[in-house]
Amino acid sequence: MEPKNAMMEEKMVVSRITIKADAAVIWNVLVNPAETKKYMFGCETVSDWKPGSPLLWRMEHEGKELVAVKGSIVEIDPPRRLVYTVFDPNNAAMEDIPANYLTVSYDLTPGNGETILTVTQGDYNTVADGEKRYREAYNNGEGWNPILVQIRDIAEGG
Repeated sequence: MEPKNAMMEEKMVVSRITIKADAAVIWNVLVNPAETKKYMFGCETVSDWKPGSPLLWRMEHEGKELVAVKGSIVEIDPPRRLVYTVFDPNNAAMEDIPANYLTVSYDLTPGNGETILTVTQGDYNTVADGEKRYREAYNNGEGWNPILVQIRDIAEGG
């Protein structure tokens, strides 16, 4: 039996892809609203990209502008690392409080003319409806992979 104060292992979705492009090119794809709209379900980013600042993922739906996802910048170190929080404000079943925000990190590791982009999202053990949200994000093992393929294609000029 586990002691009551034992730390629960973090429940994270981790996805990784190798991209034949410089980290600066990939960074632009990650933060440029015109680029994010191409791979993030029509959403463009709105932020001043400073720690503590809001980050909104804005889209047009049925002729109206809507914020699909919101959060804030936690850490930013261009073109190596970006960490931000995310919450779906359209999910009426969940309270919009910091405890229900997930953290997403992008880590770019350059080498040999390529860059490895690793995306980590979680911790699903600490948020409301964590198991359900984890299953949706994990997507039968796909995780962020379909989005990463689109990011790769944009960054590689395809």
